[in-house]
Amino acid sequence: MIEKLLKKDIIEVLEDLYGIKDYDLQFQKTRKEFDGDITLVVFPFTNFSKKSPEETGNEIGEILNLSDFIYSFNVVKGFLNLVINDDIWLAQLSDALKDNSFGFINANKEAPTYLVEYCSPNTNKPLHLGHIRNNLLGFSVAEILKASGKNVQKVQIINDRGIHICKSMIAWQEFGNNETPETNNIKGDHLVGKYYVKFDQQYKLEVTDLVKNGIKHEEAEKTSPIFIKAQEMLLKWEAKDPDVIALWKKMNSWVYQGFTQTHKRLGVNFDKNYYESETYLLGKEVVKKGLDMKVFYTKPDGSVWIDLSDQGLDEKIVLRSDGTAVYMTQDIGTAIKRHEDFNFSHMTYTVGNEQDYHFKVLFLILEKLGYSWSKNCFHLSYGMVDLPSGKMKSREGTVVDADDIMEQMFQNAKNIAADLGKLDQLSENEAQELYETVGMGALKYFMLKVDPKKRMLFDPKESIDFNGNTGPFIQYAYARINSILRKNNSIIGIDMGVNISDKERELIKLILEFPKLIQESANSYSPALVANYIFELVKEFNSYYQSTSILNAESESLISFRVALSKKIAEIIKSGMLLLCIKVPQRM
Repeated sequence: MIEKLLKKDIIEVLEDLYGIKDYDLQFQKTRKEFDGDITLVVFPFTNFSKKSPEETGNEIGEILNLSDFIYSFNVVKGFLNLVINDDIWLAQLSDALKDNSFGFINANKEAPTYLVEYCSPNTNKPLHLGHIRNNLLGFSVAEILKASGKNVQKVQIINDRGIHICKSMIAWQEFGNNETPETNNIKGDHLVGKYYVKFDQQYKLEVTDLVKNGIKHEEAEKTSPIFIKAQEMLLKWEAKDPDVIALWKKMNSWVYQGFTQTHKRLGVNFDKNYYESETYLLGKEVVKKGLDMKVFYTKPDGSVWIDLSDQGLDEKIVLRSDGTAVYMTQDIGTAIKRHEDFNFSHMTYTVGNEQDYHFKVLFLILEKLGYSWSKNCFHLSYGMVDLPSGKMKSREGTVVDADDIMEQMFQNAKNIAADLGKLDQLSENEAQELYETVGMGALKYFMLKVDPKKRMLFDPKESIDFNGNTGPFIQYAYARINSILRKNNSIIGIDMGVNISDKERELIKLILEFPKLIQESANSYSPALVANYIFELVKEFNSYYQSTSILNAESESLISFRVALSKKIAEIIKSGMLLLCIKVPQRM
């Protein structure tokens, strides 16, 4: 915001001094070891001034210093450090206080539509810890894009068909004894996931027995009776066998009920669901058109491929020799269908980095097929999540379920609250809500503070620490500010003559960075920027709070200013945390 105010004056100075018009100015934060609020990079102007960077900086600074805007300046090599007058900071804070949607831009009908895909689960197992990072990244990116002024639609594709689904179905038929979520009081997705694990256990036993009977291991894997049954079921499903379809619909309905509960507790949602069972054939017609366009070619066995060796990649199959679709075929068709549905300008796929190659190929294929919007498709590639105990494997049943980790975080919050003994004034319902808010806040913040591209280690104990860069640390600061506001929330306006401290000036500067921060986070698809900005804001406020009396300041105008400053910080904490899908409590 300060940059916008400065730009006009600096452009006028540059035109007067050197005849430069509409130059793209480069601003930086002033380094902490130098005096200044904002720094102008001077080097580019030396071509016009024909003077050294220091002389050029001093020449520009002398004229700027005549304005009411600048208090003082200094030049370090080619950098002009400007100290802004306090009344400018106070005026900017006053404007921010009046803006109830500070930092947010409301999208209009003409704003581009951004599609964000995330979650995309399989219906043979419950959501796990990795899905938590996926869901939170996708949801948060969508919310940040929305805050930056984009029209946003959130979608997922549910992988509800294929051999992995049939494995759970066969195992349930073989070993389930008509068990249902109701009969055993178990979430539907957990029930189906149990039989996916059961299939793998039975499959390994059968393979071991076949090998003992003299069959080679590779052959045993293909001839295991339960595996053959799963393959036969898949063929029946594709042939729309009524009994198989009925079982498929029943078990999938169990899973969807479970997913809905998990997503509700996690706090994420979707505007539209796509289903692989409905989209897996969509790309086949596109492939036929691509053959006519010479984008694809047919091999002697009848399979269809694309050669991307000229792009530094290799050949990729898009249709099997028997005419059946592969994942790439489905993704081609689904992307086109989504554009027909939403006419999006940009589409983001939130998918782990093991699929980097897949999306490079997908976007290239769409481009070669003539879809110009493919250039605005983006793979939000993120690193996997590990636990202190190591990696997770779903078919072996060693995955940490999303529901289990959320419940663990709730219990951790409850135990810590009991140890601190600060909940005596809360009712049982209020206490339960607080445990949920703190536990889920710890989980979500820990997931989102890490750069999406990085692989991460999630440590439940570390995430809920009330010290350091954690969700509870931020939530506690918000509750502390609300305690101040409950005692005195009478803001009589900001006296432009009030003397502000260095800490207060730094807090105002941090507040004013929020709008720009949202835009930077949207442009980089990184919720981590928001998370770490809020942490820095809270850290600065806590330092200020420890050294400054807010409600017992020496004058009413100073009390009013400090209350106003605290209130705006609380508002930013709340709105920023909501971008991360995190609630903040009024009391802690």
